[in-house]
Amino acid sequence: MTSTAASSSFDDIAPQSALDIPDGFRPIDMGGPFMVHNGPLYGRWTGTQLLLGFRVEARHTNPLKMCHGGMLASFCDMLLPCTALYQGQIERRFLPTISLQVDYMGSAPLGAWVQGEAAVLRTTRNMLFAQGLVSADGAPALRVSGIFKMGPLIGDGKDADPFGLLSRP
Repeated sequence: MTSTAASSSFDDIAPQSALDIPDGFRPIDMGGPFMVHNGPLYGRWTGTQLLLGFRVEARHTNPLKMCHGGMLASFCDMLLPCTALYQGQIERRFLPTISLQVDYMGSAPLGAWVQGEAAVLRTTRNMLFAQGLVSADGAPALRVSGIFKMGPLIGDGKDADPFGLLSRP
């Protein structure tokens, strides 16, 4: 009986270019130094919905060259509160996370385009409740829900387009 060692290299998985971003998406600056380091993230306004996305790069992956769950959770932690800003539900404010529930339904391999959309379910005087879905190359990858504290205003709170997506064609 001959045994062959399994290859520990996944170099045969060819990623798409990190510059291959779907039409209408633009780089956005959000989430402070942590997301700047882990991004870039891209945003698109459809006219009724904010879409956020990113291309899975090697630095986002685990040893199996799938996007690390921590990166996906961080993406979701940005998706939900940013959606609230664009849905006009609240003034622009810092929204610290109270609870984030992520259900991983599928993987996001190296090179995949990860895209999320969300909706605000309810706001109270002190909290915001939201949920969303995230796909990887169009296949369902995550279901997410979160509760966020209504933190302090950012600036005067009136900037309804912090990423400059509404005014661009």
